[in-house]
Amino acid sequence: MDERKQAHFRQKLEAALAALDRGDARGAQGQKTVMLDQQAVGRLSRMDALQQQAMAQATQARRNAERARIMAALARFADGEYGYCVECGDAIEEPRLELDPSTPKCLDCARG
Repeated sequence: MDERKQAHFRQKLEAALAALDRGDARGAQGQKTVMLDQQAVGRLSRMDALQQQAMAQATQARRNAERARIMAALARFADGEYGYCVECGDAIEEPRLELDPSTPKCLDCARG
C-alpha cells in the first residue's frame, strides 16, 4: 500500500476517533445516576429513566469497543503493519479497509 493510501486510512481512523469523542460528550448526561425522588418523578417515569440510562451505558460500551479497535489499527501504523492481516499476514483488501479502516483481518480469516 502506498503512502497516499495509508494517509487516507489514517485520516479516516482519526476522524472516527474524533466522532467517538463527540459521542462521549453527548452521552455523558444520559449515563448519570437516576435519582429516586417520588415527589417529582413517578414510578413509570423512573423506570423509563433507568431504561434510557441502560441504553446510554450500552452505547458507551460500544463506543469504547470501537475506540479500542481504532487505537489498535493506529498502533499497527506505528509498527508498519497496517493493512496486513493479524492472523495470516496477507494484505487486507483495500475495499475492505475502505469500508472499515480498523479491520484487523483479511476476508478469508474473518470468515474463519
